Amino acid sequence: MTSRAIVFTALIFTAASAAAQTAPAQPPRPAMALTTPAWPDGDPIPLKYTQAGEQVSPALNWTNVPPGTVSFLLHMLDPDVARNKTTETQVHWLVWNIPGTATGLPEGVPKGEKLADGSMQISASGPVYRGPGAPASGPVHHYTFELYALDTKIDLPPSTDAFETRAAAMKAIQGHILGKAVYVGLFKRPQ
Repeated sequence: MTSRAIVFTALIFTAASAAAQTAPAQPPRPAMALTTPAWPDGDPIPLKYTQAGEQVSPALNWTNVPPGTVSFLLHMLDPDVARNKTTETQVHWLVWNIPGTATGLPEGVPKGEKLADGSMQISASGPVYRGPGAPASGPVHHYTFELYALDTKIDLPPSTDAFETRAAAMKAIQGHILGKAVYVGLFKRPQ
């Protein structure tokens, strides 16, 4: 290689490096967000959505879905419970294979293992939303809604055991999670 070719090559690399440094950086993609109009994140859950009320599932909405999302899994749990003296928490609601085009769930999702959109549901009470029910005599519990955006659908048949189903679902989504959003509500039964 001649010295003229070396200088020309060096100029090309220098120009490319300068262009890369001056090119505007793309803003980071906003994180997936989960919300409900029923209560502000971290606030008390209205009685309507609890075992002390109508036990209706709240409307849930999500935004900033990652590209390539094929389905969603919604997991509602009470992390303040040590079920059977283990790390296992109460399964308040597990909904899987929610279509990737969905932007939320309506208030009052009907009972039944298979929903109209093809998604499946289960809880410790059966194929239905199980509202918060922390006892009045104890502390306030943090009911947590976790939404996972997945790059696949889960091949998980219906079951009558919510705890086995949740374990199988959480195992099945490993390696397929594109995004996660969390929303919390507080509750304990009124005195």
